[in-house]
Amino acid sequence: MTANLSLPATRLVGDIGGTNARFALHTAQGLSDIRVLPTADYARFADALLAYLAATGATAVRHVAIGIANPVYGDQIRMTNHHWAFSIAQTRAELGLETFLVLNDFAVLARALPELPAAELVQVGGGSAVPGAPLALLGAGTGLGVSGLIPDGQGGWKPLAGEGGHVSFAPFDEREVAIWRLAHARFGHVSAERLLSGAGMAFLHQALGQIAGQTPPERSAAEITRLALDGSDALCHDAVTLFCTLLGTVAADLAITLGARGGVYIGGGIVPRLGDFFRHCPFRQRFEDKGRTSPYLRDIPVWVIHSPWPALLGAAAALDQFLQSH
Repeated sequence: MTANLSLPATRLVGDIGGTNARFALHTAQGLSDIRVLPTADYARFADALLAYLAATGATAVRHVAIGIANPVYGDQIRMTNHHWAFSIAQTRAELGLETFLVLNDFAVLARALPELPAAELVQVGGGSAVPGAPLALLGAGTGLGVSGLIPDGQGGWKPLAGEGGHVSFAPFDEREVAIWRLAHARFGHVSAERLLSGAGMAFLHQALGQIAGQTPPERSAAEITRLALDGSDALCHDAVTLFCTLLGTVAADLAITLGARGGVYIGGGIVPRLGDFFRHCPFRQRFEDKGRTSPYLRDIPVWVIHSPWPALLGAAAALDQFLQSH
């Protein structure tokens, strides 16, 4: 991230999830004093932020931007995966802030994409990015996060906040039709997130076993991934391979929808941990297998994000852009 040399040391950024809250000071030198606080230790969001300020001795903070794992509509925030609930306006007043930006976590992560150094990205096929073209972002973890970044027409970027993980899953072949039928019997509507998430990987593992006439033990996504990577369980290997393949379908749909010739970025808690497995899996083949649009997709680069604090970088970039325009 390029430091703003005239930046006063009055800015704080955060990345708020259901389990942990990550905070950092945003200064002329970049991010500093990065700390991770368990959300369960604090009754309110404001209490966690105050604890961070006390621990770092940062008393001059006046501008705060956070990404939160939640839809953000209006003033009231009520987390879906934690008990925190707060008013943006009341929290700003309580903490004596001039600025308090609250953004969807994947919109914040999208804002980080132009700031990520090349050393923290691993390219998986495609050509070169088209400068100034839209960027696409998706990431599987607890759920399936989806966002994008489009030029704002003034030299900056506009992140897209939505619920794209809930688009309908589209099977590609007969095996995937069988997977869809099993998922439909259990869930009704079969969204992409039903299959492309931690719980989705566990479902794929069970479904593949059922299709093969087996009754495999129930395993977590972490266990399935571990057994797939060490080569000790063929069904786990098949489940992770299918997971990556289905991600190629969804990533291609997103790239076509956004016109993401600037590239597709993959974050989240699952894919970056797959390492070389992902680079050699059928993801890219499926990404490009799109009939008449295959030549269009063939040129689009895909990157896996390996940045340690991408959401904090995105919150800092969003805060900079907001303050420069106000």
